[in-house]
Amino acid sequence: MVDDMDEDRRALTIQGFVDRYSISRSKVYEEAAAGRIKLRKVGKKTIITVEDAEKWLAGLPAVEPKHAA
Repeated sequence: MVDDMDEDRRALTIQGFVDRYSISRSKVYEEAAAGRIKLRKVGKKTIITVEDAEKWLAGLPAVEPKHAA
């Protein structure tokens, strides 16, 4: 469930990103290492801006339907 606070957020923690996009923490770090998503630091906390998260999502390849032979 998304509440008003979630809608106003401009950044996600790694765990928040994992929960929102249903991928593993290790996959987040793989995507960052490959340059596909930007991680930022605030003190010891690592965050991903919602803008960067949405760019990452939009950049994922589309799955083409398989045609029956």
